[in-house]
Amino acid sequence: MTLKMNQDTARLQGAFLLADKLCVPSSLSSLQKADWSRVGRPVLEALREICGGEELCGRPTASAVVWLKTLVSSVWLKVLCGETGEDVETAWRENPFFPLQNGLPEVNRVVLLEVVKSTATARIFAHFLSSLPHSQICTELERLVRHVRSDPTGEEDVALFLEVWWELWKGGDEREAGAEDTAETMFAGQFARLLAESSSASPQAAKRLKLDASDLLPSPPTADVLHVLLHALRDLKEHVSTAELCLQALSISLDALHTAFLADRAAVLPAEEKLRVLCEVVGVRAQSGEELGPELIREAQRDVQASHAPSRFQPGGMKLAEALTIVTELAQFWSGGGLLAACGGSKPSCSAFRLEQSVQKVLVALKKEEEPETDGGEKKALRGLLESLAFPAAKSLPDVSARVAAAIVDHRLDGYQDVALLFASERSWAARDVLWTDCLERNQAAFQRLDALLEVTAALQDKLRGEGADVSRCRRLMKVAADIFSALSLKDKNAALAAALRRSGGGLFGGSAPSAVTAGFEQELNMAFNCIIQGGGAMAAQGNLNTAVSLVARVAFQNPEATLRACCHSAVFNKGAFSLMAKILQQLHGLRGGVEAEDGTDGGPGGGALLCRCLRETIGTKSLSANEKEQLLEYLGLLMTAVEGGEEEEEEEERRSFVTPQEVANIFVLPNISTSGHSSLDVELCLRLLQTALSVDVPDASSRPHWALDCSPFPLLYVLAQLQNQTLRCWEQPPEGAVPRWSMDAKELLVSVLTTLGRVVGAEVAAAPSRWSRALFWLYNKTAELDWTVRFHLKAVWGEHFKNEVPSSLLAVCDLPEQDWVGSDLPQYGQGTGLLAWMECCSASDHLRATMLSGLSLDQRRPDHVGMFSKGLLVALTQTLPWCSVSQWTRLLGVLRELIASGRLHVPFSLEYVEYLPLLDLRSFSCELRLSVLLLRAFQLLCGSSCSGWLPAEGWAHVGRLYAHAVRGMMSSVRAKLTLPSATSPKAPEPSCTSITARKLSEDLQETGGSPLKSKEEVETVPCQEVLFVLSQLFCHVQHIQVMMPGGQSEPLFLSSLEVLSHYEAVMAAFPLSSSPLESDNTRHFFSTITDNLQDPQMKAVLQQKIAQLVSA
Repeated sequence: MTLKMNQDTARLQGAFLLADKLCVPSSLSSLQKADWSRVGRPVLEALREICGGEELCGRPTASAVVWLKTLVSSVWLKVLCGETGEDVETAWRENPFFPLQNGLPEVNRVVLLEVVKSTATARIFAHFLSSLPHSQICTELERLVRHVRSDPTGEEDVALFLEVWWELWKGGDEREAGAEDTAETMFAGQFARLLAESSSASPQAAKRLKLDASDLLPSPPTADVLHVLLHALRDLKEHVSTAELCLQALSISLDALHTAFLADRAAVLPAEEKLRVLCEVVGVRAQSGEELGPELIREAQRDVQASHAPSRFQPGGMKLAEALTIVTELAQFWSGGGLLAACGGSKPSCSAFRLEQSVQKVLVALKKEEEPETDGGEKKALRGLLESLAFPAAKSLPDVSARVAAAIVDHRLDGYQDVALLFASERSWAARDVLWTDCLERNQAAFQRLDALLEVTAALQDKLRGEGADVSRCRRLMKVAADIFSALSLKDKNAALAAALRRSGGGLFGGSAPSAVTAGFEQELNMAFNCIIQGGGAMAAQGNLNTAVSLVARVAFQNPEATLRACCHSAVFNKGAFSLMAKILQQLHGLRGGVEAEDGTDGGPGGGALLCRCLRETIGTKSLSANEKEQLLEYLGLLMTAVEGGEEEEEEEERRSFVTPQEVANIFVLPNISTSGHSSLDVELCLRLLQTALSVDVPDASSRPHWALDCSPFPLLYVLAQLQNQTLRCWEQPPEGAVPRWSMDAKELLVSVLTTLGRVVGAEVAAAPSRWSRALFWLYNKTAELDWTVRFHLKAVWGEHFKNEVPSSLLAVCDLPEQDWVGSDLPQYGQGTGLLAWMECCSASDHLRATMLSGLSLDQRRPDHVGMFSKGLLVALTQTLPWCSVSQWTRLLGVLRELIASGRLHVPFSLEYVEYLPLLDLRSFSCELRLSVLLLRAFQLLCGSSCSGWLPAEGWAHVGRLYAHAVRGMMSSVRAKLTLPSATSPKAPEPSCTSITARKLSEDLQETGGSPLKSKEEVETVPCQEVLFVLSQLFCHVQHIQVMMPGGQSEPLFLSSLEVLSHYEAVMAAFPLSSSPLESDNTRHFFSTITDNLQDPQMKAVLQQKIAQLVSA
């Protein structure tokens, strides 16, 4: 900043020149204090005109302050230039005040200090003084003191001294702290430059400086600011002639004593206490006619801060005892003159209030002070004198506190953040709707902190619960609270959401808001979720996800229950939205908390978490489609997965899931899973939910009992066992009150869930068997009424506590150890049913299958035993097959293969589908051929007149799927035995009767699942004719069974036939010499004849078209 010449500058310079002429025969450079009143009028009048005609002693405008600062700094530097002999050539380039300063006549310090006194610029003078080094401050204060003490000394001189003292104690204006182009900074720079130039001046200049300043006594080495000020005040005590001036002087001296000696560190006043003191100061000054505005409050804040914080002018050589002596002497002198009696008047004044605050602080500090040097009479005398003072009670107007707080927040005055919190929490101010609401609206940024938001929310809910709430104002406050919430960090948002859920009713509305107040919320909620859903996959990106989280958090803060219900509805019924909704909620873990459930229990784990309750209500009244059920499962699965905190989380939180598996089990599974099937959720969905919950990886699971133990595990196991018992006869008409007919997929699911839960509970039982003994016996006894195979799935629960109880007929065909197995007489398992029980055990589990195979009692040396066993096994297979699930059927197929391979199961292979005896080596395919014939015989029994009424249409469809599964397994086994050579093998010779040499690699065979290539250098021979023969037999068996089955329209068997023909065609294409044209024609004719027996014309046409394509290359 450089001062520019203009009309006002010239006017001010002219005024000083005129004043200089009025000093004739002297000049302003030698002016005496008494002469200022005679010569200073032109300067004051010019300054008054420049400042807009205002009185200089009032509160100046901003432009006037600039001019006053310019004037004081220019005059001061002019004085210093006269003392140091500044070089003009240097000054005009480096001195920003040069334009005004150079046009002024030579002046002395009398002119400077009288200008300061006349223009009421002691504050500006003190600010400039504060910017100087400490030693220079002491020097300048001594010069000020000499000027004040010089004749004539009046009250204005003492007032100037006290004001400079107190402004110096308060320090510079914080608004200008750190700025590089302020007047104070530039003044300090010029001051330092002049001092530096004077120290390196020529001898003549140094001699002139010494002569000019010969009247100034040097400061003693031990002098410090407080020493100068206290001793000066003691010298001026007789000139303090009014009560007001006395109260100011004693108050300032006590505050200086306290902050220099007795205050070890800055006193951190609570916001309430600081605001109370401010309000009392402002109230007293307002009663004196001062306008309650930001400048008044700012000054009061500076006063409070200066009187509590340790002074930056710490004493050097001065001791506390010396300071106490001076202050005590002053207080006694003024008390003896009756000046302190005015502080007890009925009408409070600002000076009296300030003195009261100073006295209280010093008395408290003196009681704590225990230094020996202060134990003398000074301390006792000062305490006694201060304690004898009486002060009027300060009364602040009712409006003052709220208005002061609002002004501090409005103008961002010191400590406005704490005042904002106090403003939001003070219910008496909140009752003043206009002031409180308007301040919140204007200053939302000041309230953007968690504690302030919670207070605003609590005040709003108080208004909503009160009678005659102003709807318009409440809606404004709701918007303010929502806006403040939206500006918080994610961590604070989650804390606010958690606090909202802890409140009665939850959310901003609190369950008590009138409909007129919440009228716009539904629209905001719909807009938020429409925006998220329409964003689709783009919302999954991190930036968009943060936006989505903010949108949901805002509406959740207002009404968490409605928001969670909307989340659940979108996750279940909007295709693909479950993942995004789960990601959003995982960021908003503050919504994890529970609210009080309808039954009065806590909404924590086991009582009804809010999200689970909302989800239950969302799906409870609707029939879910298969896709909606899948989305529900995926949604809950993601929410049960433990995740880390969000990106904005400052502290690492424990990994937690939004919904715990225990909550899902307690809220969705336990109330709905039953043997009756009458519930809001179907049993299969409950099982899938339980399976998902059991598969969740729970953090720190090893350090605490499994969550399933808090979900009534033994009753749940019993219900699952009852359901498993129902699935054993799934094709029979279910009894009244039972679950509707089970699907095989549901049966598999039930076994999986029962086994998994059994392992979990069994591990806990094994860890503490005595604790669970009664529950174990209860469960074992309850399952006695169920099918005997059900207990095998609960073996993991009771381990070795109980033996395996099986039909006695099983022990007749299988050697089992008595220590683990015990027979039981079951009415439905009479004589000759041992193999049926044996087959049921084989299908139950892999472990039982191995046990049954190893314990099978069969004397293979006796053909009659093998023949009877084979016939009995065929009957048992026919009885077991329809009720097998895919996994059980896979186990049984493995049992049949092993029995056939070991020779224990005799299956004669007849050539009923062969016109001529083939000269082939079929020994390597004997297992597949015998298994296919065995299944054919089983289906001949099953489709016979005695068994055809066993199954409904769904049962026959399931049996067809099981047989198609077996056919695929046999085809895979056959293909594995057809080894293909590499494409670079040499040309093969003509084929023999049993084998041919491969010529090329069939891509078609690869596409249909051929075995991996094995590169060999030598020529390989492959049993391609044998493979074609086996495939032809499989095709005939499949066609035979399809014709036998009721309806003859089994789609799985039709597809199996097509698959067999595709493999047949691929082998023929890969090995064209495997059959002659005549043989190929005969095969096509033979297959067509078999296919003619099909009833469905479309299936027949497709198969015959496929058969027609079986041509040899």
